Amino acid sequence: MSANKSIGKRIEALRTQKEISIEELAERCGFSVEMMAKLESDKLIPSLGHLIKVARALGVRLGTFLDDVSNVGPVVSRKKDLSKGSSFSSQNSSVNGNLDFFPLANAKSDRAMEPFFIDIHPLTNKEFSLSSHEGEEFLFVLSGNVEISYGKDTYYLSQGDSIYYDSLIEHNVHAADQSPAQIIGVVYAPI
Repeated sequence: MSANKSIGKRIEALRTQKEISIEELAERCGFSVEMMAKLESDKLIPSLGHLIKVARALGVRLGTFLDDVSNVGPVVSRKKDLSKGSSFSSQNSSVNGNLDFFPLANAKSDRAMEPFFIDIHPLTNKEFSLSSHEGEEFLFVLSGNVEISYGKDTYYLSQGDSIYYDSLIEHNVHAADQSPAQIIGVVYAPI
């Protein structure tokens, strides 16, 4: 896969390579065919939960949509080398992404975890949707204030705070106020 392919084009390429129809992939993910087509054409920015469901349905790691290089040894990520991030939405129906993910180990092959540097932009409106997926997440706040809606509970985190949770519980991560925030997130999503 080319390094400049969008997430949608990578999904389409993997689906085609595995000889899976768009209808079959949509069904495996629990999405409508219309939604799957919008994801593949980049008309809809996926939530992380959506992307994990697609990865699972295709039998690939989450990182497959974000990286191209494989390295079996240790991988060092330098601040100056952070590649262009991928935007995700915490509002499942929104085209505008409010989370920019910068992979921190995209060159590491066969990894079980996906570490990210994440810029969180304030929501343009206060509406968001909860999502769930298999796996676990660990978040550490570098700057700003973050609100995590988790099931029926809400957690507020500030610089230096962290949270570890089971991703099967419906959740949403967003800025707690109208200021941006930055976090380190580690996602474990079994294939």
